[in-house]
Formats: sequence, C-alpha cells, structure tokens
Amino acid sequence: MRPSLLVLALLLAAVSAPAQSPIEEARAALATYHEDVTRLDRARDGLEKFLKTDSRVEGMILLSRIYFQWGDVRASDDSERLAAYDRGRELGKRAVELGPKSPEAHFWYAVNTAKWGQTKGAIRSLFLLPTLREEIDIILTLAPEHPGALQLAGSVELGLPWGDLDKAEADFRKGLKIDPHYTSVRVDLARLLIKRGKYPEARRELQRVLNEKEPRFLADWTVKHTKRARELLDAIKDKS
Repeated sequence: MRPSLLVLALLLAAVSAPAQSPIEEARAALATYHEDVTRLDRARDGLEKFLKTDSRVEGMILLSRIYFQWGDVRASDDSERLAAYDRGRELGKRAVELGPKSPEAHFWYAVNTAKWGQTKGAIRSLFLLPTLREEIDIILTLAPEHPGALQLAGSVELGLPWGDLDKAEADFRKGLKIDPHYTSVRVDLARLLIKRGKYPEARRELQRVLNEKEPRFLADWTVKHTKRARELLDAIKDKS
C-alpha cells in the first residue's frame, strides 16, 4: 500500500472507531488518572451530562467514585474538597435508593460521607458516626469479604479517641488476607501500628506498599498510597 493510501486508511479507521461511552470513559479515567489527572475532570463532566438522561445506578456509583478521587487529588482547598465529597455522597445516596442491594452503592456513599465529615471536622464526623456504622454493616452483610468496607470499619475505630484498636487491626488484617494488593488497607494498618508504637512492623508494612508490584488500584497507588507511605516512613524514621 502506497504511503498516501496508508494514511487514508488510518484516518478512516480512526473516524470509524466507536467513541467511548461516558461510563467506559469513567472506568478508564479511574484506572489511568495517574498518567493525566485531568482525565477525572473529563470523565466527571461526561457522566454528569449522561446522568441527566440516563439515571442508571452504575453511572451514579462511578460518578460518586470520581468525585471522591477528585476531592483527594484535584481539589485545591477544603472548600473544593467539601463540594466534591458532598456531591459524591449525594450520588451515592441516590444510588443506594435505586439499588439498595448494591454493595458498591453503599460503599461509595459511606466513603464520601466519611471524607466529607473528616474535612468538616471532628464534631461533624461524630455526628455522622451512626450513618457510617449502619452503612458498613449493610455492606458487610451484602459482601462479607469487601476489603474496602473492612478498611472503612477499621478506619472508623482508628479515628475515634475511644476506638477499639484490636477490632481495627483485625479488620485491616482480614482485608489484606482477602486482597494482599489492596495498598490503602496496608497504609492504614501501618498507621495503626504506629499508634501502637510498633514502629519496626509499621516500617515493614509501609515498605511493602512501596515495593508492591501489582497494586489493586494502580492509579491510587501511584498518586496517593506511595506518597502517604513515604510521609509516614519519614515521620517515624527516628522511632525505635
């Protein structure tokens, strides 16, 4: 094939290739935003438009998840973070109403609610505690081996002044037994070990995060988990 015809064929192939649906674009953005964080912006805007005419639960869950990530990695201040988490929990709550048996709907509603309360401050977090515990119980009833829900359950205990650290540690370790590549759970386990003064063990867990070859969520591991692991390692470098 002559070069001119080859170029024409490539152009025709590009034109005829089906465009990604907003749901497909959202999934791709969540998996690859470490390469370009603005993919979250485009996926968010595309799904917001999509949901105006197609209110399927799957789309709401994905958009709730995107708002969570956007608040974590794109927001420039607490005001933007609060707005993102609030929209995420609104979408999650609507997904729960439409799909009450969906563990992921409950999970992203709960996670956004937790981050919104955490950003608001301690008083608001305590006010939301009954909601979070109820949602965690629902998720673990629907999906007993949900690592994210186990992590959330442990994080709630870890964050409370009177929290049950034994339960938190058991939840984190169970989550990692189910999925050893779930690196955010390992970071939280290390945080708990630091709180308990178990610095050598915490260092081992944090180093495992940095050395992970097959993270469950590559984008999250690249952008968030390795950064947090290094911060914690630096914070305890002089602890014995």
